Amino acid sequence: MSIAQWLIFILVIQVIHFLGTWKLYVKAGRKSWEAIVPIYNAIVLMKIINRPTWWVILLFIPIINLLMFPVVWVETIRSFGRNSLTDTWLVLLTLGFYTYYVNYALDVEHIKERSLQPTTMAGEWVSSIVFAVVAASIVHTYFVQPYVIPTSSLEKTLLVGDFLFVSKFHYGARTPMTTVAAPMVHDTIPGLGIKSYLKKPQLPYFRLPGFKKVKKNDIVVFSWPADTVYQFYKKQKGVIKPIDKKSNYVKRCVGTPGDSLAVKNGDVYINGEKLVLSDRAKPEFIHTITTKNDIDNNIIQLVGRETYSGGVIKIPKEALLQDKADEILETRTSLEFIKSDSLYNYYTGGISDNKVISFLKATNVKNMALFNMTEQEAENLVGKSGIVSVDRFSYKKPSTDVFPQDKNLQGTSDNFGPIYLPQAGETIKLNLGTLPYYKKIIKDYEHNTLTVAGNQIKINNQITDTYTFKQGYYWMMGDNRHRSEDSRVWGYVPEDHIVGTPVFIWMSIDHFTEGIGNWKIRWDRVFTTVNGEGEPTSYFKYFLILLVGYFVFDYFRKKKKSKEE
Repeated sequence: MSIAQWLIFILVIQVIHFLGTWKLYVKAGRKSWEAIVPIYNAIVLMKIINRPTWWVILLFIPIINLLMFPVVWVETIRSFGRNSLTDTWLVLLTLGFYTYYVNYALDVEHIKERSLQPTTMAGEWVSSIVFAVVAASIVHTYFVQPYVIPTSSLEKTLLVGDFLFVSKFHYGARTPMTTVAAPMVHDTIPGLGIKSYLKKPQLPYFRLPGFKKVKKNDIVVFSWPADTVYQFYKKQKGVIKPIDKKSNYVKRCVGTPGDSLAVKNGDVYINGEKLVLSDRAKPEFIHTITTKNDIDNNIIQLVGRETYSGGVIKIPKEALLQDKADEILETRTSLEFIKSDSLYNYYTGGISDNKVISFLKATNVKNMALFNMTEQEAENLVGKSGIVSVDRFSYKKPSTDVFPQDKNLQGTSDNFGPIYLPQAGETIKLNLGTLPYYKKIIKDYEHNTLTVAGNQIKINNQITDTYTFKQGYYWMMGDNRHRSEDSRVWGYVPEDHIVGTPVFIWMSIDHFTEGIGNWKIRWDRVFTTVNGEGEPTSYFKYFLILLVGYFVFDYFRKKKKSKEE
């Protein structure tokens, strides 16, 4: 919905409100015209129903207003003596149109000194719940949102089972674009498995002022640009979602608008210079470990198989010597975890290439294996338990698996680019060679029509060889480089998809995906900050000290007060 369409929609709402309430305004001692003036009519209505003026603000906040409208409907008819349960249900079930009946058909009087206190226990509970949900929705939408890490794409920095508070005000809160949605949930209503929102009407993108911009090395929560999933873990046809109802992803920003980005042997280069990561970033890569003798359980434990969620994939020595490891690993599915307890059996489950399976089974070399680890961990292993070398693995065989999935622009997750990251207001030259990089931007993110006829490019039915971008674009990657689906697969992250940045880990549970019976709290990560320099420090003990101090203070305060009475 454009701004013009939205203004028309607001005007229609004002007319509906005027027609249904103007007589009530008069009976409350106001003028009839006061019922049709936008914003002013809401201020006057708050005086009529004896509610605070700041409620008007809540009526114009998307999602929050969906909760406030029914409250105002009920408060309006009660201000004119319609207090019965039947009246309440009628105004709710008719979406407020019951006020037309009260306005035109009934001879009602305005109750100026109406009591605002609920007359029943049930009414008190409903009132408390409604305003608790309103307050929580405001915090959730505009300030801080809880989030849990579900995958290992940022492993070592953020772990599976970390429960985070994500700040939305650092970059400026993105106001909701989806106007009709259930509060406090995302795209699906828990337990019911149904969509939690209506696609229309939609508000234009708008972001409140923040106090910082997204920078390289920031860990960022964003709406997954490629999300077409209606419900995760359920096979069904994909759907087109509103931006603010796309699934939330968390990755590290490694490229910002205006950058030229390339990846060489797994390392990110910006404008030709290797990106220097923050000291808390611990990127992981698959490494090939070579040993003097057969790989045994001592080596498996040394590299952390018992404590790390990954596994070991043994690749025959001949494959590595003949540079065929790429062929094996490029099947992707060969990176499945080892399921067998037998150390020397190659795990072939899920590999569809029969030639690869035969090649693995035909060889019997046991002194080379692949492990996922950081560079520091790799350096510390050399010379221990007969380990001769630990070498970082890098995909080198080009394919169309990486962005922009074009046969003429092939690369690998470890080697591709350079790719330019557009910035808002910039105009670029456009041709058939560069179009694959920007096609999705032009069509899906900036909502233009795009057609190609021969060598001609048409945007919005106009032949052109240039394009001007409407917003900036970022590049997001996981620190666990060989186990992260990120911009290397689906490309740019538009500015309007940015949600916020994680600031605080309030709980961390090991084995989070293995069922509650296996959960273990990582106490050293509870109440730690996500950003900053040096190793994360837990502030949990300080929190406990303050909590105990508060209860002691409160106990003696109440005791003193009771004595005085």
